[in-house]
Amino acid sequence: MAQKVICVTGPTACGKTHLGILLAQHYGGEIISCDSMQIYRGMEIGTAAPTAEERALAVHHMVGVAEPNEAYSAARFVREADACVQDCLARGHVPILVGGTGLYMDSLVRGGDFAAGCSGGAVRRELTARAEREGIEPLFAELQKIDPDAAARLHPGDEKRVLRALEVYLETGETLTAHNERTRALPPRYDATYIVLSFAEREELRRRIDLRVDKMVEAGLLEEVRALLRSGVSREATAMQAIGFKEFLAVSDGTVTESEAIETVKLRSRQYAKRQLTWLRKNERAHWFYWEKECDFRAALQFSTKILSAEGLS
Repeated sequence: MAQKVICVTGPTACGKTHLGILLAQHYGGEIISCDSMQIYRGMEIGTAAPTAEERALAVHHMVGVAEPNEAYSAARFVREADACVQDCLARGHVPILVGGTGLYMDSLVRGGDFAAGCSGGAVRRELTARAEREGIEPLFAELQKIDPDAAARLHPGDEKRVLRALEVYLETGETLTAHNERTRALPPRYDATYIVLSFAEREELRRRIDLRVDKMVEAGLLEEVRALLRSGVSREATAMQAIGFKEFLAVSDGTVTESEAIETVKLRSRQYAKRQLTWLRKNERAHWFYWEKECDFRAALQFSTKILSAEGLS
């Protein structure tokens, strides 16, 4: 039988971290962060990473495990996070997956078998050189012939994903679509109970997101960005493209005002929350808990433990 894990997820600014801690304390569990930006060191303010005080309340894994200059992938995350899950289980502790990066969390639960292909290898370098010489259009046309389903899912100008799909086929002989269909047919690695937090009223979620951004700025987001630059982190690094960091790079450069950047961060954070909710609504196993005006964590814990008890976790 698949081993049991708890998943706490939802859109940004909805209280996932605190509920995860309460569940860890209740079950004697440990938290595995499933956030694609909290993996980086030195970005605690802008990613709303668990504070030192919060990490003292429960064991956390996969927070601050990579340098901001590193190119981190979902495949690497699954490999490293799964080792944490297995270690927890081996010691008799309940793994509690907490975060809002749906791809990371779902891939970890599923046991993501990512398509082979050596990003940065000879094939990718040749494809990249061709894109620079010819533009992405001819390569997208090739993908339409090789893997029309993958091409239909992509924007013609999405160079990164177009090259990845071509790379997989050229290196393995299997299309990305065929690989994904084959892996989806496999049973999940873990038996996951998903607790999804959100707000009953959209305006309340919007207010919470705006408040979180204001608190990040007050806590020193601009200085965090400048510290990353001083440490040698490239402006082009994936980590620096995260919401908040990209906008405050412009503040550091003097090309926008802090007020302008704050409004842009709030807008993009709200747009990101909308995408998170779209992803989560596709999860047929999700148990939704909706906050009203205030976050009643005692009620959320009671809701969660009742569901988990019904699913065999005592």
